[in-house]
Amino acid sequence: MTSVLPYWRLSGFYFSYFALLGATAPFLALYFHHLGFSAARIGELVAIPMLMRCVAPNLWGWLGDVTGRRLLIVRLGALCTLVSFASIFYRQDYAWLALVMALHAFFWHAVLPQFEVITLAHLREQAARYSQIRLWGSIGFICTVVGLGALFERLSLDAYPWALIGIMLAIVLSSLWIPNAQPQVHADETARGGFLQQLRRPGVLAFYAAVALMLLSHGPYYTFITLHLESLGYSRTQIGWLWALGVLAEILLFLVMARLLARFSVRQVLLASLLLAVLRWLLLGNLAAHWPVLLLAQVMHAATFGSFHAAAIHFVRHSFAARQQGQGQALYAALSGVGGALGALYAGYSWSSLGPAWTFALASLAALLAAAIIARRLREPELAP
Repeated sequence: MTSVLPYWRLSGFYFSYFALLGATAPFLALYFHHLGFSAARIGELVAIPMLMRCVAPNLWGWLGDVTGRRLLIVRLGALCTLVSFASIFYRQDYAWLALVMALHAFFWHAVLPQFEVITLAHLREQAARYSQIRLWGSIGFICTVVGLGALFERLSLDAYPWALIGIMLAIVLSSLWIPNAQPQVHADETARGGFLQQLRRPGVLAFYAAVALMLLSHGPYYTFITLHLESLGYSRTQIGWLWALGVLAEILLFLVMARLLARFSVRQVLLASLLLAVLRWLLLGNLAAHWPVLLLAQVMHAATFGSFHAAAIHFVRHSFAARQQGQGQALYAALSGVGGALGALYAGYSWSSLGPAWTFALASLAALLAAAIIARRLREPELAP
């Protein structure tokens, strides 16, 4: 029932979790640039956490489904993320930073897929309200990206690791406030088969392929957009607000997402999101120096992340039985990691040799291929909510 939904506890965790993403996505590459690394090395360091996202969620997802101890995994993952990242203060050479990126990401990527299952288990028949809770993650992202953008106008980027430590501590504390919940198991679960059998249902593999390609297309954006905009003359405060604008558009989208999914199919929402991504990357690669075009491109984040992610979570929830929810969400995170890592790697190698325009053009091509897969192969999920 609505009266027992721990709305603010769930929302508070999303706020702190995505505050960390707001601190890393715009500023991690900038920090590595501050330390003197080349574009190729920056791309590699940014790709390492995404590569860990290919492995860690599946391992933790399987463990969560087998043991049912998802909340323990969330809390343990949050604590180990904090402890392992703190080793960044020991050394800051390339090899050590690569180890820090890998170790903390192994635990960080254990957290969100399991927490998504807990959130949906709390929502039960109110699953359409997911976006109303998840939008607080976007608010956390905005607060962090704007705050740190202004902070680093005044302070050296040497303070950056301390900011991350503070946010990681907030994630640990908020995880202790979360009440547990388990997905409802339906009587016909056994007839649906195991995880691999459900994975082979028509359209499911096509969906995951499109997820990987969509995240691959985000590689140049998440790795180099801050450096790209700095090179075009934008200040760090302006860049922080531009990141915030994109996430604000995402929040507004989340507020109406339940109505959109009631009116349009998951396939239609995913397809529209991908086609808008094709356009967005072309705009950022070629016309970001023009302020109105840049504003439009940032508003399109509502589609390239907001509607795509909400529709994807909806698809996964309806495509897997309760006992396989953790593995379904984990595979979504893992394929996102595969795509994101490959995107960061290719962007790192092509940024200096091909330039921003061609790097973003390749991103558009990846999104276009994903759109073709969705258009030709995806079917609506068949399982009841």
